[in-house]
Amino acid sequence: MHERPLLVVITGPTAVGKTDVGIDVALAVGGEVVSADSMMVYRGMDIGTAKPTPAERRGVPHHLIDVAEPDEEFTVARYQELAEAAIADIHRRGRVPLLVGGTGLYIRAVVDQYRFPAPADPRLRRRLQEDARRFGSARLHRHLMAVDPDTAGRLHPNDARRIVRALEVYYQTGKPFSWFRKQPRGGEKYRLVMFGLTLRREKLYRRIEERVDRLIAAGLVEEVRGLLERGYGPELVSMKGLGYKEIADYLLGQTTLEEAVNILKRNTRRFAKRQFTWFRADDQIRWLDTDECGGRRGVVREIVHNLAGIVSFPAN
Repeated sequence: MHERPLLVVITGPTAVGKTDVGIDVALAVGGEVVSADSMMVYRGMDIGTAKPTPAERRGVPHHLIDVAEPDEEFTVARYQELAEAAIADIHRRGRVPLLVGGTGLYIRAVVDQYRFPAPADPRLRRRLQEDARRFGSARLHRHLMAVDPDTAGRLHPNDARRIVRALEVYYQTGKPFSWFRKQPRGGEKYRLVMFGLTLRREKLYRRIEERVDRLIAAGLVEEVRGLLERGYGPELVSMKGLGYKEIADYLLGQTTLEEAVNILKRNTRRFAKRQFTWFRADDQIRWLDTDECGGRRGVVREIVHNLAGIVSFPAN
């Protein structure tokens, strides 16, 4: 029986330093990075996503970056397909795959035997979206409560996109979306080694605020303006991402720039808190406090030390 292929995961909240640590570890172990960031998949969205530049990648191949246009529907199922293919290719070439990022659902889709309930049905989705526009998402939410109370209980009545998707699954399969979520996990696909990076909450929040200021200085406003001018409107999923929604509101006259920046900092702090909640529930993750490890280099040393006991690194 063949041993399951190795997959190293480096995750944690936004602004904790995952990108740089992933590159350092990849250089040390002969690895390649598979991004697990739901915004880095979009082309032309570089500053707001803090996408590493070619120079910052230092020769480390990065996968699942710039694979979709901002107006393209990019599903978790599509991410799973592309990520699994990239990981298999990395293994075939004798390299070490590193899944690096903070989008919990993307990571779960790769490391678990996650089954997706049904492919998108564009005609059905358009009809449900039209119903949401005409009658309000709260009405659809009441209907979802009748057929799938578990899912409805997790969704806000104004969350039209997820309500529509849950009803779409129900109409296509005859089973509630929650039924698919409760199915037992299959056998493990990979030999997993998972690391989570963390910092004291107050220090992480300071880093978030400093990062937002750097993004503004680097030209985030100009990047969002360019996207709007090319026809990528605020209704797109990509344009609802952190940084893009808040700056688009400013450019469309709904806030001042100062208000937009403050809202972005607040929303990013809240996002980091939600990420902590998501990842803390996964007992497969070994947590590394950046300060306790002595900074970024200490974190890298700790990860490499742990990997040295279970894998022979290929030559770079």
